Amino acid sequence: MERAQKYRQRFFVIQQLTAREIKRKYARSYLGIVWSVLNPLLSMTVLSLIFSQLFRRSIENYPIYYLTGYLLWQMFTGATMAGMTALADNKSLLMKVRIPMDLFILTRAYTSLINLGYSFIAYGIMLAVFRIALNWSALLTPVILILLFSFTVGISYLLATGYVFFGDIRHLYGVALTLWMYCSAIFYPVEQLQGTIRTVIQLNPMYVYIHCFRKAIMEGLPPTGSEWLQMVIWGAGIYLAGYLFFKKSRNRIMQKI
Repeated sequence: MERAQKYRQRFFVIQQLTAREIKRKYARSYLGIVWSVLNPLLSMTVLSLIFSQLFRRSIENYPIYYLTGYLLWQMFTGATMAGMTALADNKSLLMKVRIPMDLFILTRAYTSLINLGYSFIAYGIMLAVFRIALNWSALLTPVILILLFSFTVGISYLLATGYVFFGDIRHLYGVALTLWMYCSAIFYPVEQLQGTIRTVIQLNPMYVYIHCFRKAIMEGLPPTGSEWLQMVIWGAGIYLAGYLFFKKSRNRIMQKI
């Protein structure tokens, strides 16, 4: 009972901090959270105009193909970039109030997940426009998202801990994200690649999550056994590694902050 009460209290704090994050993010915007719906649609329109003719023979319903990858990628990058500075940004609050430090990191990830939920409104509209019928495999997408979220939180733990001791990691991670994005096949078909680069991309955890989500929605196919194994290993493994690294560094973080 005590443990359940503790988890309820932690979740309540995360909810309150998430509400604060969302209000702060859209404080100067007239449309507010509506941008979570408009932004993916505008991005899809621009990229579709540029690449749909180039890949029309190899990708059916290219706008949906791109939008699927874009939404998952935006959730991941939004959560990890924000989570990286979560401890530094809340330094004063950490010094004044006894709140577990990891809640600030979890809040940034949860905020990105909430934004993804709003973005799925646009996604659902586009699925209807392109007449993509969903079957039972679409029911597997929440599991894929949970594993992706675990992977994202693990990366956020690692980055948030590293950022406290080495501020330049923010710039290095920005460069790494650019390379990572191009290796995630967000706007091009990996089938057109050959050799080592194709193997590298197929082993990329973000590509695996995006590819499996696309298969479940666009092709009506569930992930294969090896794909499930990869997603579980990446999700659980990186989360555990990130949390243990953060937990081990907790005292040093408080001293540094």
